[in-house]
Amino acid sequence: MKVQNAFILTRKPSIAFVSVGLFWGCFAAYVPDLKMKIDVNDATFGLLLMCNAFGLVVSMWLAPKLDRILGSRGLQLSTALLGAVFFLPGFAFDAVTFGLSMTIVGASHGVAEVIMNTRVSELEQLHKRPLMNASHGMFSLSYAAGAIASGFARQAHIDAGTTFLIVGFLILVMSTFLKINILKTSIGQPGCFNYPVWPILICGSIVLVAFMTEATVEAWSAIHIERTLEGKATQGALGPAMLGITMAIGRFLGQSVSEVFSAYRLIIGATIVTAIGAIIVAWAPTPVWAYFGFGTLGLGVSVIGPTGLAFVGKYVPDHFRTEAISRVALMGFAGFFLAPALMGIISELQGLRIAFLCTGVLSLVCIPFTLILGRLQKT
Repeated sequence: MKVQNAFILTRKPSIAFVSVGLFWGCFAAYVPDLKMKIDVNDATFGLLLMCNAFGLVVSMWLAPKLDRILGSRGLQLSTALLGAVFFLPGFAFDAVTFGLSMTIVGASHGVAEVIMNTRVSELEQLHKRPLMNASHGMFSLSYAAGAIASGFARQAHIDAGTTFLIVGFLILVMSTFLKINILKTSIGQPGCFNYPVWPILICGSIVLVAFMTEATVEAWSAIHIERTLEGKATQGALGPAMLGITMAIGRFLGQSVSEVFSAYRLIIGATIVTAIGAIIVAWAPTPVWAYFGFGTLGLGVSVIGPTGLAFVGKYVPDHFRTEAISRVALMGFAGFFLAPALMGIISELQGLRIAFLCTGVLSLVCIPFTLILGRLQKT
């Protein structure tokens, strides 16, 4: 299927992906300012970022129930809530208020994340075509746009709170277009756990490693460029922007490649590219080399998470899809719980170069999980 046809089929849930991408692109560009404002060290800041993942993981666990209750309005309301609370981290003035604001932001994001991926998985099953990479590509494109625009806003001395308010309002406007009729078979029955356990655990592990790798760049790339490589604010913002741009390219290409090559080969090849990118970032002597590394990493990691999420949608019965995807997403987004904190601790002890090198080694774990998943499919 051509990429443009995938856009047409997923046009409504893709609006939600764009909203979430704008959200996190803006946030990533402002990370150095936010860290400076609350005046904490690397390790503490990494732990505070865990608050986002804590709220996200809790809300993902509840997302299937909320999906049943809210029905066709679920994606609309969860995206609107995300826009409504986005300003909070920008107005945090110390570690406590920042941690609380990130917990609230994470909780609102978690519900939207599960529901929008479930709607795309439903469309994949309905049209018998891979669509997940195209939707996630829209996230990456808007993430890059948000990071670049916020980099210029920082250079113009516009504070995080003001920028977050503007972007939050845009997300609220976009959410008005997100009423989506859902397939009744996609909603699982409460208390039923008859779906295959092993595919969920393995797909979840693949998504976990991919999201951990992605989270390290989102949270620490700007700081690495500005502090380790002595770049300016606009140069720092180009770190997460480069990730977003190349992830968008990778996902749009992955949409086409996934119809030619098996998903297993796609993940293994992408994992190797990801590891190479992380090594380049760790070695980079200048911001330009770091951009090249972030770009290479982005091209690789871009397709791993969406492909893992798409896998589980194919392994489970239709009526368990929302619950299964929520569990895989929950495992995956635990990466955003673990990665920033681990990066902060390693950075505090050994520096960000070693921390990014560890990221490359971690990404290679996707290969054995993918081989196990392939063996399960054969048996």
